[in-house]
Amino acid sequence: MEFTNLLLDSAQGVATVTINRPEKLNALNRVTLDELSTCFTALRDDPTIKVVILRGAGEKAFVAGADIAELATMDADSATALARKGQAVMSLIENLGKPVIAQVGGFALGGGCELALACSFRYASDRARLGLPETTLGLIPGYGGTQRLARLVGRGRALEMILTGQMISAERAEAMGLVNRVFSQEELVQTVQKVAADLAAKSAGTARLALRAVNEGLDLDLAAGCALEAELFGQAGASADAHEGCAAFLEKRNPDFKS
Repeated sequence: MEFTNLLLDSAQGVATVTINRPEKLNALNRVTLDELSTCFTALRDDPTIKVVILRGAGEKAFVAGADIAELATMDADSATALARKGQAVMSLIENLGKPVIAQVGGFALGGGCELALACSFRYASDRARLGLPETTLGLIPGYGGTQRLARLVGRGRALEMILTGQMISAERAEAMGLVNRVFSQEELVQTVQKVAADLAAKSAGTARLALRAVNEGLDLDLAAGCALEAELFGQAGASADAHEGCAAFLEKRNPDFKS
């Protein structure tokens, strides 16, 4: 696939999607949102892809926000339509059924922070800065940021970030649970590649079930969530990959997963 604002590479079950607008700090415009939708739909449906890395071109920014020029002349209808477009892309990434690792190497602001929030987990450079500065423009986050951030870090911390619009450091983001781990720029790239390779060596079917259990379970009460977990555990336990994994453990060898 060829795109205007994305680069796509894949090897050994790992796809790397790079948002490639470095002159705009990889800002999300409508074209980029459309291309992300097309790209991730294809990756979802590609059985050879087991893990996705999402990154921004260059070292300055993961994604520095939305394209402000596109926001300046919106009315209520066009703003609602844009929010729904962005939310659909974030939902696609969140529910891809495959792990998506956000490699946050610089600014992740506004739509960029929302994009990182939609990923399965986030590794950041010590140079990264994250925030939802929409209120400084007279706006609010529109691509799911008000919902995913509060679920991830809690109501108070989410409201502080959203209402103040202030950026936070990678270290602060790690402390509050917004990013999983922080590395130097060099270590970030190496670690993301290693973790992605490790995930690609595991059962894709197991990953899909685990992602579903967590994502769907968060919207349920504990009893219903545990019931969902039991159902999905049953599906996993009956799978050829589970039989192979357990046999490999007992035989002290590496498993040969088929999915």
